[in-house]
Order: sequence, then structure tokens, then C-alpha cells
Amino acid sequence: MYLPRQHGPLHDLPSHPAAYDTVLASVTEEALARITPEGNLEHPDAHDDIGDTSLGITSLLALAWQRTRDPRLPEAVRRSTEFHLRQRVFTEDNPGYPNLRVRDSGLAYARYVLEAGAHPIGDWPSTVWALLQTVNVLDTAEGLLTREQRAELVELGRGYWRWLTEATFFNPQEAGNQAIGCVVGGLMLARHLQPAEAEAVRSRAMSLYLDEIRAHRVRDRGALLPPEHRGAYDNNYGPISLSFLAQAHRVSGEEVFAEDGEALARYLDARLTGGGFDIGGPRYSEQHSAFESVLGLRYFGHRVGADLGRYRGDTRWARHAVQADGGIDGHFAFMLVWQIQDTTPWHRTPSPEPARHQLRAGSVSVAFDDRLTPSLIEAAGSYLLPAAVGRQHGFGPVTDGFLLCRPMGEVRVRDLRTGTLSAKLVTKPVVTRDHVLRHVQSLYVTDGTRLWMTVAVERLGGAPYLLAGLPYAADDGDHLRRIAEAEVTSAGPLRLTHPPTRGPDFFDARSETTQEQAAFALAADPRGYGNPDEGWSHLVASTAFEADPAPGSPDDLDVFAVRYGPGDTFSPVFERVPGGLAVRTEAFTAVIGDPEGDARGEPVLTLGG
Repeated sequence: MYLPRQHGPLHDLPSHPAAYDTVLASVTEEALARITPEGNLEHPDAHDDIGDTSLGITSLLALAWQRTRDPRLPEAVRRSTEFHLRQRVFTEDNPGYPNLRVRDSGLAYARYVLEAGAHPIGDWPSTVWALLQTVNVLDTAEGLLTREQRAELVELGRGYWRWLTEATFFNPQEAGNQAIGCVVGGLMLARHLQPAEAEAVRSRAMSLYLDEIRAHRVRDRGALLPPEHRGAYDNNYGPISLSFLAQAHRVSGEEVFAEDGEALARYLDARLTGGGFDIGGPRYSEQHSAFESVLGLRYFGHRVGADLGRYRGDTRWARHAVQADGGIDGHFAFMLVWQIQDTTPWHRTPSPEPARHQLRAGSVSVAFDDRLTPSLIEAAGSYLLPAAVGRQHGFGPVTDGFLLCRPMGEVRVRDLRTGTLSAKLVTKPVVTRDHVLRHVQSLYVTDGTRLWMTVAVERLGGAPYLLAGLPYAADDGDHLRRIAEAEVTSAGPLRLTHPPTRGPDFFDARSETTQEQAAFALAADPRGYGNPDEGWSHLVASTAFEADPAPGSPDDLDVFAVRYGPGDTFSPVFERVPGGLAVRTEAFTAVIGDPEGDARGEPVLTLGG
């Protein structure tokens, strides 16, 4: 079974001018064949996300005309603009819309669904999108529109802006990408207004960003992030927010957008595996955006010196939004316009700077969560998620059914690179079920092909084991496919266990259910509005690698040693030495310092080949 939406890295999409001209030529032919006598460019099967889509295709046709001067396009641009102005602008309140602050304002807005009262909750983001399509047409259709049409579009932009910022509550879905998009719309609209009004709109847009978006950022993994649907980050919408921040900086030059975009870019770089796989979010666990992420990934990847283009995109939307039959849909067309206009090149090499929440070298990477527990391991083309036991999730020692990976105090990290090896030592204070303090020291070492994980903790007693991951997906190049096993070797006995029962609270990797489907089934609202991350946290047990302590461990320690990736017999040797615990494997020798660390309490690590 292939995962349906994370396919090839986005930087593999050709981004030279000729490639974009080919995209626009395809859009042109399909749009000219589709346009109705009234000027409608919507896909015949479109139902939702529809209030802005015809105008979005209009903006693409106007951009194509700028580049090719195709004589068929001026009339299509004027006719489709007229259609939007006459058929897709609403000024009477949508029955049931819950977020109005002013009744019967008469201001223009766009509907998510055309039928009155059918689905009014989506009108706010649809109006943001319509504002962005409007300002893009104003930017790209210079010389194509009649004077009256241009004046009407400017007035329409004013109406959209005022409806979004005066008639309704701002950002009612608590979605950072929508809110930043609204700010971008205001900044772009201001360029088409007279100076005094332009300054007022621009000032209002900046105050909304600073007071309503930036002031409410959420911290995760050391970064402050614009929240997405009440969560710190969503791997579908987060990169879209990055694109909006890129456009905000391109349009305004305001340094705050660059600063926040770079922070989000570094965060994404740390959580994203080397192979571009990512998982988790308050709205979509596994679904990924595609072309609408390119602008932000390319713009800020270049600024921070990271290969963010490795992010795997939804290839159904590789160039633009489409319907089920592959036909073009104008939703998000504004982002394709900006992507074509921006000439920033892809940065294609990994950042050389170590990141607290990541270890990456070659084809191996580990992304760490806020507790410095692996959230995703990539090795030998396989991806492992944190496993679950007794409703506890993570990688770490288990004793008496209790997983020791939740910190009770400060987590210390030491990064080290030497020769061909990269390593991270994480020292974490934890407490057992009976409240005894233990220090878990986890050493991760990679040569770019394999990953060694060594975990040492004061002797636990009983029959402890290491919860060493849930095998989930493998990289087949252009596809990710579901797996139920991976290439893992342990110094002690290793088991691949599966839940004893099946049901929504248990995840068996041998089933065809995806993580996202299982998480939504456990969410409070599984109909698409629930929080998959929150739902997944209710999982009782999962498929898991379980490794027993390694033989030959010092008498006062339980030491677990696991290797992810290829290799022959794995027989590491452990020895107490004056500097701490010596670990000798077929590829390296390391000394893990005592848990108390150096004079400042920081971890001590030596590493050699």
C-alpha cells in the first residue's frame, strides 16, 4: 500500500522559466476550452472552495498574456473578470454564518459553497483567497481590463478587506496560514490605493500581524510558530504559512516577516527527515501541500541555507490545484503566480549547523520532539514512528509497563562530529512509576548509512526492555509505501511485537490503515475537524520493536543497543572507564560521560572511529 500524498521532493519540480511557460500554456488551453459564454472558468465538478476559483484562473491567464502576448487571452480575461464581478460577489449576509460582528454590512465576501447557508463556516478563508486572487488580477492584468472593471476590482478588494477585518472576527478558524494570507492581501491591496488610504490599510495589516498573529505564536521544539487550528504546527499548512510569510516579505520588505519566516524554516528543517517525510499536525497528520509550499520553501531555504525543498509534496497538486479528474481548479492560483514571479533559486545542500532537535547525515536522520525523544527515525530508506505501550508513546526503556522518556527536569544535549561520524547525546532525568529518579542517557551515532542508538540507565530490575520504534513507511523513490518491518539489529534479544487485539485503540502496522486514518478515528471529531495528533495520543498499543538489555553491561547499568540499517553481526562492548561508559562497536568507540555532566552540567561525549 502506498501513502497517497507524500511523493517526490518539491525541489525536483522544474522551476526554470520555460517550465513555467509550459504550465501556463497548459492552463491556457484548458481554460479556453472550458470558459462558458458568461465567462465562468470554474471546474464543472467544483462545489466547495469555489468562491474564488474562476478569478484565480483569470489571474493565471493574465500572467500568461504578460509572458506570451497570446491574442486569445485579453477577451478571456475581461469576460472572466466580468463573470466574477457579476456572479461571485456576495453582499447579503450568508444565513447561519456565526462570526459576524456587524450584521447587514453590505460588504463583499466570497462563499465557500455557493448555496446560501450550505456551509458558511468556510466563508472567511474563501474571502481571503478571493482578496488574493483580486489583487493578483490587478497586478497581472495591466492593460487587459477596461477602466470600469479595474475600478470595480479595486472597490471589490476594499470590500473584501473590510469584511475580513471589520465585519467579522479576525481568523475565526485559528489557522495561521489563513490569517497571514489576509495580511498579505491587505499589503498587496494597499499598492492599488491612493496614498492616505494605502497607508491606513498597510498599517492595519501590520497591526493585525503583530497583535493578532505574532503575539499568539505557540512554542514547539524551541521555536515560536504561528498556530494552525489550535496546534503549534501542521505539516500541510505550516509550509503554506511559510509561503505567505515569503510573499509578505517580498511585498512589504518588513524585517519581521523575514525573521519569523526564518524561524519557521529552521524549525521545519529540524523536524523534516532527510528523505523529506514528515508526520503530525492538528488538522492533517500525513497530507502534504505541494505547489503552494514551493514559494516559502525555496525563498526561506535560500535565506537560512537549508535544503527545505526535500519536503515531499502532494503530486496531485504538483503545479496547481486540481479536481479528481486532474482538471485545473483555481483554488490557490495566487500562490502559483507568486511562485512564477519569484526567481529565488533552490538551496540544495543540507545546513551544516547542528540542530538541537535533529541529527542528520547522509541517508540517516532523527527528528526529536519537544522532550528530545525521537519523533521520527529514518534509516536504510525506512521510517519508524514512536511506538506505544500502555498509552505511552516514544522511544526509551520500559520497566513494569512504564516508559521512561518523559523528562522530569532539564534535558541536556551534546552534538559532536568527527570524521565521517555524527552523534548526539541526550541526557534526560526521568522518574519511575514509584517516583525514583533515574538518568537516561541516549547516544545516537550515524555514519550516514546506519544509525546506532545506545541507551544507558541506572539498573532498573525486573525485565526491562527498550521500546525501539514502530516501522511505518519505506522510501521507493517517488512513493512512500506502508511497511510492517524494518532492518533493525539489537545487541540483546530483539522482538517485533504486534498488538494482541485489533480495534481503534490499537495500531497494527500489518494493517492497511494509515496513521492519519487511525488518529482521526480516535479524535474527538473524526469528520475532518478533529485533531489527529490529539487522537493519536489515545492509542493504547502499537506494533513495536522491543530490545532486551545488551549482554556484558556494567553491573550498575542497564544498557540497550540497537542498530538501524544494514550490517552484519552486532556485538558492541560496554565498559566502565574513568570518564564514564565506553561503547565500542564495529564502526566507532564512544565514551558517554557521567550523567552529572561537566562543571556546568552539560553532557560529556568523546567519539572516535
